[in-house]
Amino acid sequence: MSNKILILGATGNVGAPLVKALIAKGEKVKAASRAGKPVDSAEGVVFSYTDSATFGPALEGVDRAYIMLASGNVDSIALLTPVLEAAYERKVKVVFQSALGVDADDSIPYRQVEIAIEKSGVPYVILRPNWFSDNFHTYWKAGIDHGQIAVPAGDGKSSFIDARDIAESAAAALTTNTFDGRAFNLTGPEALSYAEAAAIIARTIGKPVGYSAISDEAFIAMLTGVGVPADYAGFLASIFYPVREGWTAAVTTDVETLTGKAPRSVETYAKDHIAALNG
Repeated sequence: MSNKILILGATGNVGAPLVKALIAKGEKVKAASRAGKPVDSAEGVVFSYTDSATFGPALEGVDRAYIMLASGNVDSIALLTPVLEAAYERKVKVVFQSALGVDADDSIPYRQVEIAIEKSGVPYVILRPNWFSDNFHTYWKAGIDHGQIAVPAGDGKSSFIDARDIAESAAAALTTNTFDGRAFNLTGPEALSYAEAAAIIARTIGKPVGYSAISDEAFIAMLTGVGVPADYAGFLASIFYPVREGWTAAVTTDVETLTGKAPRSVETYAKDHIAALNG
């Protein structure tokens, strides 16, 4: 009998709290990662987007799957399509982690993936999160350590979302059919500029943290200088364009619709991650 939930990226910022949330709900979970090690009490399974031999074992006994593309990858269509097609063949419900704003243009790769899911015939839910609050203790941690976050966001604002709220939204989508066939734009409770977010973090950790609005070119040079591949650095720079244009400032109630709770603020995120931000 198929009654397990497969979680891709089970050791990541969204995957780890999602596994925990599902186990708390009494679900049977398969935690997929490159290493294939158990996560909490979830069964571990080896998975690689580039190794189709891992797809079958990962999907065995599964009737629902959380599918997302790990950071660091650029070619979303080529990497996600084979995995999704394997899920469709097995009639697995798909909850897909997309990105806010991709529905603006059907030529956007993530939107093309969404369209294929919508046409697949399997039950699905699409989640489109905005920029993660958690980026401040992962991607932008070096800047915080040096007292200055430098990104090409201009004065644009984003309704930063806590990864835990994405995980709880995903858990809701995976454990009921109430939301099937719909897409949800996941945001935090307010739109903040990077300068405003930096000020909140500074107050919380008790250290000066400023913000520098740098050019795309300077940003790419900074990333490649610390070993980020040039194509991925260029991709990261390109997705700040919507921030500068004000397209990531929207605030929705979709997290509350899915979870019954208001999303966490950047201030709450910072207080809960003081050790990571200060470390």
